[in-house]
Parts: sequence; C-alpha cells; structure tokens
Amino acid sequence: MNSLRVLSAQFIRGLGTTAVLAFLSCAANAGAQQSLTWDQVRAKFEAANPVLKADQSNVDELKAEEITAYLRPNPEFTMTGDGTQIAPKNGTWQPVKGTYLVPNFSYLHERDHKRELRLQSAKEGTQIGGSLHEDLERNMLFSLRSAFVQTLEAKAVLELAKADLEYYDKIIDISQARFKDGSLAQVDLDRIELLRVQYESEIETATVNLRTQKIQLLQLLDDRTPVDQFDVSGPFDFSNDLKPLTDFEQAAMDARPDLRAAVQAIEQAKTNHKLAIANGSTDPTFGAWYTWNSSNNNPNGQQTLGLSVSIPLRIFDHNQGEKQRTLIDIDRNQQLTDAARAQVFSDVDSAYEQVRSNIALLTPYRAKYRDQATRVRDTVTYSYQRGGASLMDFLNAQSDYRVVQLAYLQLVGSYLTAASQLNLAVGREIIP
Repeated sequence: MNSLRVLSAQFIRGLGTTAVLAFLSCAANAGAQQSLTWDQVRAKFEAANPVLKADQSNVDELKAEEITAYLRPNPEFTMTGDGTQIAPKNGTWQPVKGTYLVPNFSYLHERDHKRELRLQSAKEGTQIGGSLHEDLERNMLFSLRSAFVQTLEAKAVLELAKADLEYYDKIIDISQARFKDGSLAQVDLDRIELLRVQYESEIETATVNLRTQKIQLLQLLDDRTPVDQFDVSGPFDFSNDLKPLTDFEQAAMDARPDLRAAVQAIEQAKTNHKLAIANGSTDPTFGAWYTWNSSNNNPNGQQTLGLSVSIPLRIFDHNQGEKQRTLIDIDRNQQLTDAARAQVFSDVDSAYEQVRSNIALLTPYRAKYRDQATRVRDTVTYSYQRGGASLMDFLNAQSDYRVVQLAYLQLVGSYLTAASQLNLAVGREIIP
C-alpha cells in the first residue's frame, strides 16, 4: 500500500511538472519574436498600409467615373395646360371646362460619337490613375526596403558587438590569470578591463539603433506588434554578379509606371482633342407632344400630335478655345514624356554606378581584408598573451579588427540600399 502511495505521489508530481513545462512553453511561444522575411513584409505592407489603400480608392473612383462618362442624356417631359377661363361668360364661370393638357417629350441627340469619346477619355484616365498608383507603391516600397535593410544592418552590428564582447571577456579572463601568476602588471590589467566599457557602450548603442529601425518598420506596416515581439530575417550579403547597364535601362523603359503614365497621358490628350472637336458640332433636340382640345374650331382636330426639331445655330461658338487648348495639351504631354524618359535613364545610370562602386569596395573586404584583420587580431593576441607583443599592439589590433568588420557591415548595408535604389529606378525588383 505504501508503495502504491509513493507511486501515486510520483505520478502526481510528474503531472505537475509536465503541466508547468507546458505552461512555460506556451508562455515562451506567446512572447517569441515574430520574424518576417522580405516577401512577408512586402505582402503585409501592401495589404495594410493606409496610404496605399487610400490611393487605391482614388483609382476606384476614376473607374466609377467611366459610368458617368457613358451616360446618355436624360429625356425631358413637359406638361402644358391651356384654355383655362379667367373671366365668366354669360354670368356662368366654369374655369376648367375648356382646359386642355399638352404632354411633351423631348430628347437631345448627341452626334459625332461624343459618348464614346467621353468613355474612352475616362478609361484612359483610369489607366493613368492605375499607373500613378503603381508609381506611388514603387516609391513607398523603396522606403520600406530601406527600413528593412537598415534593420538587418542594425541586427548584424549588434551581433558583431556581442561577439566582440564575448571574445574580449575571454581575453580579460586570461589577463586576470596572468596577473595572478605575476606575468602581468596591475596597470595593464586595469587598462584591459577599462576598455570593456567601450564594448558595452557599443552593444547599448546597437540595441537602441535596432529598436529604432524596428519602430520605423512597424510604422510603415501600420502594425501595433510590440517591438520585442517583432523581428525580420533575410540575407545580409552582396553579390558581385551585376548585369550590363543596358539591361537595366531596357527593363526600366518597359516597367517604370511613371513613364507609362506619361505615355498614357498623351493618348488621353489626343482623345480629349477629338472630343473637343466633336463638342463643336451641333446636337439637335427632338420633341413630340399630344393635344386633346374639345373647344377648338376644327371638329376633326380634337386630338392632335406634334413633332419638333430644335437645332442650335452655332454661329459664334464652335468650341474653338477647347479645341486649341487640347491641341496644346498634346504637345505639353509629349514634352513631359520626353522629360520622364530622360529622368528614367538618369535614375538608372546613377543607381547602377552606386551599386557598381559598392561591389568594387566590398569585393576586397570579402576576399582579403576581413580575413587579414582576423589573423592580425588572433596573432597579436596570442603573442601578447605570451609576452611577445606590447599592450599597445594588442589594443591596436583589437581596434583595427572592429573597424574593418564594422566597415564591411556598413558597406553591405550601403550595397543593399543601392540595390533597392536600382530596383526603384528600374520599376521592379530586378536585384533580389
């Protein structure tokens, strides 16, 4: 019986331990960071950013205006009453006895395809609005990608600072052991330990920078996730495989939405000119009415039908001013398109040169400088620990290593930002 009780108590304790572990696991998962890749950040941005959503509503409004543009003129209905007596006859006054009503229907007939041209102009306006929406998204995605890259850079700098402090703590442990053995002076140990403050300061600065970049990224995503539960992940590196400049220029000519909007504006201007010419034509108004009059002098004409055609005499107004304005607008939009095309080439060329320059700087870092800085630091540290190098040599080697590694991370960040700038100039993500 006692054995059974012991087993029961152990089972209950085991259940309690399992429950506690399960609770701690759920709590850890609840507080875990939400790590997003670039594709996930981009999808979240496109779905949630209020500026993009508001601009999309503007495109939807332009789409709705197509319905208005293609509406036919409304027919008009007029009811006329006549024959009502205003004075008595023969001492008897029956005011409505001789009244007759005349219902009249009229309709304005638009000539020269005015409705079709209005619809075409409205559709072209929607296309321009859609292209401008894509251009807004292109520019905002560049800001998003820059914030994403800066967050990755801040993470890399923080990891470097932590790794440096971890390495330096090992040096401090060895130096303290040497001091106890009497092979290291107190002043040298103090100088080594005092330098740790600089590493701690770098970690705190890197931590603040990382949190600041995350806050900016969360603002762009319109996300209220706590900073400690939000994280991003992605490759923080560069590629020296850069296509020729002409490939990027051709891709930009095909993909830039602002250039496409400028070309579409020319077509809309031409359509508006055709519409201005059509609006200079005369539109007749057709009318028809029915009359019943029992008091007229024609006994066979009590019920009559009437037809009318109203044609404005456009002697002075042929819509001359609008014709001239739309003709000038065609030339203006052609000039703006030429300017937009030149801007595309300028943007691509500048961004391409920046990427090329970053690759030229990064290549020797990857192939040579980083390894050299590591070898120098390790060699001087080994020599210093055995009395073969001075304290100044040791501290300089540590400083040089940190400068080289930090410069490499900053150059990678500059490369990724320049690559984003080149993607912006091209109009699509051509460099991942």
